[in-house]
Amino acid sequence: MNFDYNSTRSKLILAEYGRNVQNMVDHICTVPSREERNRLAQVVIDMMGVLNPHLRDVSDFKHKLWDHLYIISDFKIDVDSPYPIPSKEEIRHKPEPLPYPQHRIRFKHYGHIVESMIEKAMAVPHEETRQKMTLGIANFMKMAYLTWNKDSVNDLQIIQDLKELSGFVLVLPEDTVLTKLDFRTPPPGNRVKSQTPAGNHNQKQASGSNYPKKQYQNNNNNNNNNNGRKRQSSNTGGSGKRPYQNSNYKK
Repeated sequence: MNFDYNSTRSKLILAEYGRNVQNMVDHICTVPSREERNRLAQVVIDMMGVLNPHLRDVSDFKHKLWDHLYIISDFKIDVDSPYPIPSKEEIRHKPEPLPYPQHRIRFKHYGHIVESMIEKAMAVPHEETRQKMTLGIANFMKMAYLTWNKDSVNDLQIIQDLKELSGFVLVLPEDTVLTKLDFRTPPPGNRVKSQTPAGNHNQKQASGSNYPKKQYQNNNNNNNNNNGRKRQSSNTGGSGKRPYQNSNYKK
């Protein structure tokens, strides 16, 4: 008995379309009539669109399905495609490796950007502009230094490092006070409590304004009840009985 396991079957080239689409594409490759192959290929394209409806959001939806048809057939299918036929080299093109940056950073805690900024500032001919840029670079160096060491930050040390990096071209006075810049991004998931909407605030005020009115109505009702009891007690002579229930009452 021969068992049909997935491990013994041929590998699926595009697994998202399933084994049945793979078998149908393999069958189309064996059909001798070109007209019949074109008809069956159109049927398979329609089925592939049904199996992957998310591809319909792509602008070139049909073009992508036809490219997938050629990929599933391992570029062996011979049908009339309404789009340019892709090649195996274009689809399976490997990108060129990106060169790793080989910058030799003298003070790594400042980064390579600081060295580029110093070079730009050294090329400025105007003295006043260069001095302003030097102060800005020193403040940026202090911010970069605080990223790695928040306890001991000496402005004089940063000024000396700037002088050394620039080859004693960008020089600041030793009594210069650098600005402490600490840019912090909020942690993920941090939410700021939203203020009470204007509609809810007005609604609370409206509901609060009704409270004294209700209390005033309750007080009036209590006063009316008390006045009624007093009138009743005065009519009964303080005995709490009605006039016709009193023994001294004469018809």
